Amino acid sequence: MELYRKTAAELSKMLAAKEISAVELTQDVLARTDAVEDKVQGYITVTKEAALAQAQAIDAKRAAGEALAPLAGVPVAVKDNICTQGTLTTCASKMLYNFVPPYQATAADKLAQAGLVVTGKANMDEFAMGSSCENSAAHPTHNPHDLERVPGGSSGGSAAVVAAGEVPISLGSDTGGSIRQPASFCGVVGLKPTYGAVSRYGLIAFASSLDQIGPFGRCVEDAALLLDVITGHDPKHDSTSVKTPFEGTTHANLNADVKGLRIGLPKEYFGAGISDEVKKSVLAAADTYKALGAEVFEISLPLVEYALPIYYILSSAEASSNLARFDGVKYGFRAEGIEDIVDLYVQSRSQGFGSEVQRRIMLGTYVLSSGYYDAYYKKARAAQRRIKAEFAGAFEKCDVILTPVAPTTAYKLGEKSTDPLEMYAGDICTVSVNIAGLPAMVQPCGFDSAKLPIGMQLIGPRFGEQTLLNAGLAFENASGLKNIVAL
Repeated sequence: MELYRKTAAELSKMLAAKEISAVELTQDVLARTDAVEDKVQGYITVTKEAALAQAQAIDAKRAAGEALAPLAGVPVAVKDNICTQGTLTTCASKMLYNFVPPYQATAADKLAQAGLVVTGKANMDEFAMGSSCENSAAHPTHNPHDLERVPGGSSGGSAAVVAAGEVPISLGSDTGGSIRQPASFCGVVGLKPTYGAVSRYGLIAFASSLDQIGPFGRCVEDAALLLDVITGHDPKHDSTSVKTPFEGTTHANLNADVKGLRIGLPKEYFGAGISDEVKKSVLAAADTYKALGAEVFEISLPLVEYALPIYYILSSAEASSNLARFDGVKYGFRAEGIEDIVDLYVQSRSQGFGSEVQRRIMLGTYVLSSGYYDAYYKKARAAQRRIKAEFAGAFEKCDVILTPVAPTTAYKLGEKSTDPLEMYAGDICTVSVNIAGLPAMVQPCGFDSAKLPIGMQLIGPRFGEQTLLNAGLAFENASGLKNIVAL
């Protein structure tokens, strides 16, 4: 039946109508994983036995007539920096090669409560630091549309397993574009929620003021369904989480009418460095919105020019602090043959962290050090406030901002891994969203001459997720670009 080719929304209806069982569905996607995972390498850990046990439990509840959530029985993959109790959670790092969390992340707990079947932990750039999913201590992940190319990062595994049909939906995390760039490269839908909309409890921190968990799917409806599961105030575990005005309601309120919707095209996102094919495809999407009755016009966000250095200063500073806990003492990797406590710290961290993580720890420590704090970190915080204000001003004129996601489509494995600055430049279109704490969604808007997916980014004001999903659904219906299964 090739159930793996169906969307989560379609599978949800089939399960509810008892046309299929959760066990049948889980077996189907696990068989697909067996068939293609050696090519894609999107997982770090596949939890076959646990997934089948979860599916059997859901089938028993459904047979007993229990009321179940819409996605009960639907398989889902979870990024390997989201703690899953009793299941290996490594952050794709040698430092946590043997870490089995004794507790569950709030987002993972919400998946369990809603009856989703977790099929495994998806590969990623180590500690979510990277833009290609090549910085994993396990293995690089391959783009299902072209196995010689990167899937994007850091949530490359979460995007790739959805694009390859190994699972219909997944969870990733986004600190500077780590959901949105892989969604663009892999031709799927990825949504970075408003900061605070999803609890960060159990998400192993990279940059605490920027990190946010979000959904992947092969259509907008799937993203809405999964977003409804994971959002919610978590006052017990996460003081930065908030009660959102859309909690649990985005799928029920999906509406594809965009007549009168004001869409801004910031000229700074369409300048030098953005490939002609990407630019052409995103502008064609703007024309589609015009034809649907939306009002599309140019706006200006001049301060986003500084977003990239601001992001790398702030995120690296927070990373240097957050990763200090990994010292070879309490858990995780510990170097052997050490002489004293200082040698233990030095050798454990030198051997346990990869080069990209070490680079960002060093940068973060530098900008926080005496004599440089005011010159770099303090100025970056001040600039962050100005960028937030600039976006707030833009949303007084428009409802949604439409931009490219990345300067190019997916590039070849190894093409940029030796040039960190060129790799960082790939985040130019995405980091400002995290700096401002805004929601943004990426979905396919076309293909380039090499038949690689091109994504477009819709940015909304705080708690504007419903507007983003509605606008995305309208374009998806008009373009037919949905449920793209590669390989």
